[in-house]
Amino acid sequence: MPTLADYRQIAAGKVRHLYRVDDELLLLVASDRISAFDHVLTTEIPDKGRVLTAMSVFWFEKFADLVPNHVVAWEDERIPDEVRGRALLVRRLDMVQVECVARGYLTGSGMAEYRASGAVCGVELPAGLVEASELAEPIFTPATKAELGEHDENVSFEHVVSQVGAEPAGRLRDATLLVYGAAREFARSRGVILADTKFEFGLDRTGQLVLGDEVLTPDSSRYWPADGYRAGRVQPSFDKQYVRDWLTSPASGWDRASDTPPPPLPDDVVAATRSRYVEAYERITGLSFADWIGAR
Repeated sequence: MPTLADYRQIAAGKVRHLYRVDDELLLLVASDRISAFDHVLTTEIPDKGRVLTAMSVFWFEKFADLVPNHVVAWEDERIPDEVRGRALLVRRLDMVQVECVARGYLTGSGMAEYRASGAVCGVELPAGLVEASELAEPIFTPATKAELGEHDENVSFEHVVSQVGAEPAGRLRDATLLVYGAAREFARSRGVILADTKFEFGLDRTGQLVLGDEVLTPDSSRYWPADGYRAGRVQPSFDKQYVRDWLTSPASGWDRASDTPPPPLPDDVVAATRSRYVEAYERITGLSFADWIGAR
């Protein structure tokens, strides 16, 4: 049985590390780290890496016939015991350098952009929309892939065309909206609103577009409880919004505009954040997170 030290690390992000297994395969490992406002916090959220992996596995399996994905295995002798349950064996891809975002509701950076211009990523929207308004149709709102510590920047579809070409850009948009639409309908059947999500795609050796990275996790998506939803206010969510809210509250004592890193999270914020991640997994999948841990 290999150990993680047997594989060469080839990339590290805010939450995930990527290791080379061989010429065709990589090991994608999710940590318990959490990021907010382009900072990786010093406090970790217990089991967060396992939740992200378990949820990605659920969605990758569910939509395997809808769009190809990069997953080879999540239970395999090539996955070291020390990362089992939070690691995926995946195919190597040539990643497209575009964050593929789909929005069905107006919030976050989309809301800020709409307030300033009446549009999001060049997509004109009706006047009078408010925080958390449901859009008439989901929209494709791509962003640049920023380096660690930098901001992703919303861009227009035309910008994506200039970067990758018209036909590939169209494929990215169509695949993004297809998967988002299917996931939104499924989440709704579970009493959860999928407000928006971010996908990453790559090309395999044949040029086929393949869904990569994580998919439809509380890190890459905004999930809101459907009961109690009301436009015009910020919605409670099953993601790291709880951490963001604490960091920007007087309780943290942190000035987001300063050069100082965020403070450590208190135990109650850690526990509440973990609970939200686990609840998101269990409500949407109908599965027990304890079973995921116990089987690995």
